[in-house]
Parts: sequence; structure tokens; C-alpha cells
Amino acid sequence: MTEIVSKQLQAIEQQEKVIGPWREAWLSFKKSKSALVGSAIVLFFVLIAILGPFFAPQGINDQNLSLRLQPPSAEFWFGTDELGRDIFSRIIHGARISLTVGLAAVLISAGAGSFLGIIAGYYGRWIDTIISRIFDIMLAFPSILLAIAVVSILGPSLQNALIAIAIINIPSFGRLIRSRVLSIKEEEYIHAARAIGMKNSRILWKHILPNSMTPVIVQGTLAIATAIIEAAALGFLGLGAEPPQPEWGKMLADARMFLLNAPWAMIFPGLSIMLTVIGFNLMGDGLRDALDPKMKS
Repeated sequence: MTEIVSKQLQAIEQQEKVIGPWREAWLSFKKSKSALVGSAIVLFFVLIAILGPFFAPQGINDQNLSLRLQPPSAEFWFGTDELGRDIFSRIIHGARISLTVGLAAVLISAGAGSFLGIIAGYYGRWIDTIISRIFDIMLAFPSILLAIAVVSILGPSLQNALIAIAIINIPSFGRLIRSRVLSIKEEEYIHAARAIGMKNSRILWKHILPNSMTPVIVQGTLAIATAIIEAAALGFLGLGAEPPQPEWGKMLADARMFLLNAPWAMIFPGLSIMLTVIGFNLMGDGLRDALDPKMKS
């Protein structure tokens, strides 16, 4: 009997050894119901962005003034706007715009911020001082005001709004990676790599960068939600997408004059923004709990 129990214990120990850190993180992620709900919401909007435009019932720019401000019905599920355009079809196409802006802006800011943060944290001295002071100056301004200033300089357009959102998010990634690098570069395996004559570029690429990616993944997921809100805010102010692009923030701005007569024209774009942001936030919280060792019990 004792031999059977010991064999079972050995099998359990071997199974636990086989489980790697990424598999362990995935198992932890699956235990969070809120993270799974957030992932389902994100997946839903991603599928809408990819496949939705092919199944949209109406054209996004098909105008019919005789059908303007129609309430939701069997023909127009989300009603029509002030020009008689189908709101449901425009929201479907708007999902592709909002998600593209959010993802692209975060990829750019994460790449640039990670590069600057690694350089500042690893080399230190005057390089760290210059980069850190630039980050401090950028963080001294409210993000939306800095984005408005950048778009005002470059000119109102969706592309320039994307660039502005990417720029204002660089310091958050840079400071995050810098703090991570400051702790990693003091590890024994980094000192050992220097001792055997490994070049700094190889140390950065092979050791520092891979071990710094966990917080970037978590921060990137949460930053997508922020980028979508910032893109909607710029669109609402007329500094983002230009007509007739069906961007959610621009749709809110166009419908604000008809809030009392046709509230559905603002409700559905607003709900789309809210649900997308909630989905990314819930998924980001789940990733943080799964990837951060300090959050594990």
C-alpha cells in the first residue's frame, strides 16, 4: 500500500515538474472568471472587426434622408443617424477602426518605450538621466492634452491621432521596462555573462529583453483599452477620424445634437466603446494575476 502511495506521489511530482511557467500562467488565467469574460468580449469584437464588414446589412455611407433618425427596428437593428445611415453597419465597421488604432498605437509605443527603457536601465549614467527626464516631462502633461497638442501640430486625421496616442504612451512603457531592467541586470547570470566576455548587445537581446516582457504584455493589454478611449476622445473633438469614417468617437460627436430625439444614435456607439474597454481591462487584470508571481497565492 505504501509503495502505491509513494508511486502516486512521485507521478504527481513529475507532472508538476513538467508544467512550465507559461502553462502555469494559462492554468491560473483560466481560473479567473472575470478574465475569461473579458477575453470573450475581446474575441467577440475582434471577430466583428474581421468578419463583420462582410455581413453588414447596409453600406456605411448609404444615405437616405427620408429614413433619418429612425428608431431600432427589424430593418435597422440599431436605428439610423441624422443622414439616414444604418448605425449597426457603421458600428461594425467602426470596430475595425477602433481596434486597429488601439493595437497599432500600443505596438508602436511598446516597441519605442521598451527600447528606450532598456537602454536607460542597462547603461545608466547620462543616458538614463536624459531619457528619464524626457519621460518625466511627457508625464507632467495630462495624456489627452498632450495628444491634442500633437494632433494639432500634425493636423487632424486618423493616422495622426494614432501617432499621437502612440507618443503619449511611450513613457509608461519606458519607465516600466527601466525599473525591470535595473533589477535584472544585477542578477548573477548577467554578471556571469559579462564575466565570460559576452557583448552588451547579446546580453540585452538574449537575457534582458526576454525577462522583461511579462510586464509589457500586461501593460500592453491595459493600454489598448486606454488607446481606444483616447482615439474616441480625439474623434469626438474632431481631431481624429474625418467624415465619413464610422469611428465610434466621431459617431458620438455627430449624434450629440439628437440625444433627446434619437438617443439610440449615441447609446450604441457608447456601449461599443464601454464593452470593448471593459473586455481589455478584465483580460489585462487576469494576465497580471497570472503572470505576476507576487499576485499568486
